[in-house]
Amino acid sequence: MTAPGITRVLVVEDSATMRRYIVDALRDDPEIEVVGEAANGKDGIALCLEHRPDVITMDMMLPLMSGLGATEYVMAQCPTPILIVSSSVNRGELFKTYEALAAGAVDVLEKPTGDEPAGVWDARLRSTVKLVARIRVITHPRGRLATGAPRVASEMAHALPRSGAARCEVVAIGASTGGPGAIVEVLRGLPPTFMLPVLLVLHIGAPFGPAFADWLDGQTERRVLYARDGLATDEIGSSVVMAPPDSHLVVHDGGLRLTHDPERHSCRPSVDVLFESVAVEYGPRAAACLLTGMGRDGASGLLAIRERGGVTIAQNEATCVVYGMPREAVRLGAVDHELPLPEIGPAIASLAAPPVDLAAPAAIRRERTR
Repeated sequence: MTAPGITRVLVVEDSATMRRYIVDALRDDPEIEVVGEAANGKDGIALCLEHRPDVITMDMMLPLMSGLGATEYVMAQCPTPILIVSSSVNRGELFKTYEALAAGAVDVLEKPTGDEPAGVWDARLRSTVKLVARIRVITHPRGRLATGAPRVASEMAHALPRSGAARCEVVAIGASTGGPGAIVEVLRGLPPTFMLPVLLVLHIGAPFGPAFADWLDGQTERRVLYARDGLATDEIGSSVVMAPPDSHLVVHDGGLRLTHDPERHSCRPSVDVLFESVAVEYGPRAAACLLTGMGRDGASGLLAIRERGGVTIAQNEATCVVYGMPREAVRLGAVDHELPLPEIGPAIASLAAPPVDLAAPAAIRRERTR
């Protein structure tokens, strides 16, 4: 029987050398117990069902069943926090990593390159494993986020009321832990007729960030690209524009700016930095959404948008992988609408409709919204 306070870990890695390295690094911490080792995804699933670990470290490129396949099965059948331990060099492996994160894996850690000072990567592995083990994970249906399966906004969409004369001109979205899957779900909830630009900040480890926009571009019918400094906002169209790794994304004077200003909440890019600039630039013509994530980045920026008359949305606790950033926004009074994840895309889509003058007669309001 495991003592209280011990983090029980299952290690899934096909390389015997790397598996031994990971196991030895974990066993150096008396608060971590390695309960099993697997060299392929199929055995990893069997050991997960047998031992019910607190966390799994998962390689992506595995025999018999890939790390992605094993992640999908685990998250659908026996939800367990999964830390992907993978390489950021191979583009194909990167895309599998993003798909695993979208399927419910919690976080990703790059494999050691051999250039790190002695013990630095080992300590990072142990601290990340302990952090991931504390996250409450939710069941993910297998294949729910399969490429090429865009969702259509439901007729029962949660239409968000907009009063006054301001028409929404931009949507800003921020996410962190659990973000890849949530972002895909939101973007798939936007119909082809949705023509507003979407500005996006996602916290993802720098080694894994460069190809994420390319992967996300393939998940929906909407174009996704990384921001470039000086891009005019009227050139974005209906594209999704992401903050690139290690740069803050700011909207200023009709264009996008990339800065290397200090980190905010230990994050660069920061959701707060984007949201605050959107509040200043667009005021009541903006909408913003804060999705699943650890910490409090984005909460004060969401409040700034609400205080200037913009529409603000937060993902609800039941559908968050980590109800951290949305919780902080709710506590600040920054949230107009707290919604389940499946309702957020259709709700954002409703913002493209002309605003309704609540003082006008009902017959006129119906005519304006046709």
